[in-house]
Amino acid sequence: MTTVRPAAVAGSFYPADPDELRSSIEHLLTARPITEIDLDPEMVIVPHAGHVYSAAIAASAYRVLGAVEHPPQRILLIGPSHFARFVGMATPGVDALATPLGLVPVDRELTAAAEAFTSVTPLPAAHGREHSLEVQLPFLQVVLGEFAVLPLLTGDVTGESVAAVLDTLVDTPGVFSVVSSDLSHYLDYHTARRKDSATAGAITALRPEDVGADDACGRIAVQAALLVARKRGWGCRLLDLASSGDTAGSRDRVVGYGAFALGPWA
Repeated sequence: MTTVRPAAVAGSFYPADPDELRSSIEHLLTARPITEIDLDPEMVIVPHAGHVYSAAIAASAYRVLGAVEHPPQRILLIGPSHFARFVGMATPGVDALATPLGLVPVDRELTAAAEAFTSVTPLPAAHGREHSLEVQLPFLQVVLGEFAVLPLLTGDVTGESVAAVLDTLVDTPGVFSVVSSDLSHYLDYHTARRKDSATAGAITALRPEDVGADDACGRIAVQAALLVARKRGWGCRLLDLASSGDTAGSRDRVVGYGAFALGPWA
């Protein structure tokens, strides 16, 4: 019997109607040209707010993913737990994840490799309400079609611990990593722009020590990605940087969004 994690935020964070959802993502992907970068992407960092707020920024990373020479069929998806508190990292403990666009199988080999680390355990309850990973799935379904995924939530854990897992899984053939994180939260528009610009500078310079708890809600996964990239001699390029004040919100209290690509220099 196949166990499935049902979509938790369809109809709130993104459209529940499959035709509307696919059409909106296809429009976002073609609304702007692909950003030209001087590296071969192996990872992206993308925001995870409701599509009306952050999907246009996320689309800049998914355009890059869609243009890679050999599209990946295995996705490592890492992001923060907003609701459940736990120590370490959590796999979903199910066979597939559902969205309005269909089921995405969970990659058994990647799951087993991750759960070989003592810091990683299956925690279905942690994934139940979480949006940080789910909102990425429709983009991946439109861009890649068929693929398998390992969704990995971070709890009370260090960036170094997550980097150890990520560094091992990155070496699995055909794996592409998606790190889910927003940037600053609830500052005024101009303060957020300054803060997010500094955070983007730290990310592109591969300085995980300069990405603090107030700089990115997915800080731990971002730090892990930067540690892995720095160890491997990769580069990082900024693809887009904006806030909810630029997309669909007021400018009194905004949330910042950035999209980045990481990988070996071309």
